[in-house]
Amino acid sequence: MLRRLALLLLIGILAAGGGAWFLRQRMGAPYRGFAGDEVFVSLPPGTGVSGIATRLADAGVVPDPWTFRLAARLSGADRRLQAGEYRFAGETSPFEVVWRLSTGDVYTHPVTFPEGLTIKEMAAIFEHSGVGSARDFEAAAADPALAASVGPSLKSLEGYLFPDTYPLPRHVDADTAVHAMVTRFNQAFDAGLKADAESRGLSTHEVVTMASIIEKETARPEERPIVSAVYYNRLKIHMPLQCDPTVIYAMMLANKWNGNIRRDDLQINSPYNTYRFPGLPPGPIASPGRL
Repeated sequence: MLRRLALLLLIGILAAGGGAWFLRQRMGAPYRGFAGDEVFVSLPPGTGVSGIATRLADAGVVPDPWTFRLAARLSGADRRLQAGEYRFAGETSPFEVVWRLSTGDVYTHPVTFPEGLTIKEMAAIFEHSGVGSARDFEAAAADPALAASVGPSLKSLEGYLFPDTYPLPRHVDADTAVHAMVTRFNQAFDAGLKADAESRGLSTHEVVTMASIIEKETARPEERPIVSAVYYNRLKIHMPLQCDPTVIYAMMLANKWNGNIRRDDLQINSPYNTYRFPGLPPGPIASPGRL
């Protein structure tokens, strides 16, 4: 009798050990149950472990929900899984999937906005990148509340969308992208730049406006100090800046820009025409980099 009990106990231990070994192997084994080269899985904020496991299994990323949930529990990461869109290509083990979700390895698409672009030109890049529409981008950039958050009297974000490379999700709403660009501007125009502006008796808006003019006047960094000195000297003696890029911007606003500027165009009736009106134009004519 004792021998039989001992045998049954041994069989139970071996079965449990074998089951544990099988589960461990299953959680660490590479798996791919989806067709094609890649699959994207979107995990909305607030999705629990069970919901995440179901989405991953339905997408063919893990063999079944239970295996993923057990892998998450055993790795201690079941409370650290992050929302977002994830891209999977090739074979991935459930443990690897857990690690990626716990580190927030979300899929992003880098979108680069070069220096010296207008909002309209940035909107075209936004649409061409495939993450959203130009119309939505321009609408988001026209948000008066967001402009007011940058400067109380600011009426436009022209010049305040900082040019940089932004890691954006495949499908991002334009509001999120524009907010990120404004946030980046606030980081770039730091306390040092603000103190420098104050020491010269200039507001942030005036500095950004002048920076945009210099940005459009020359793309060569070594020429910018010279151009800057010329324009600031003209400003000091109340002489018209006589800057072609401001005239081009005025023509763009009037839908008259065709790629050429003629002598007659220098007489366009616009506050952005620095041939006719001395001082700075009403605002930036493009988004400058950190000059």
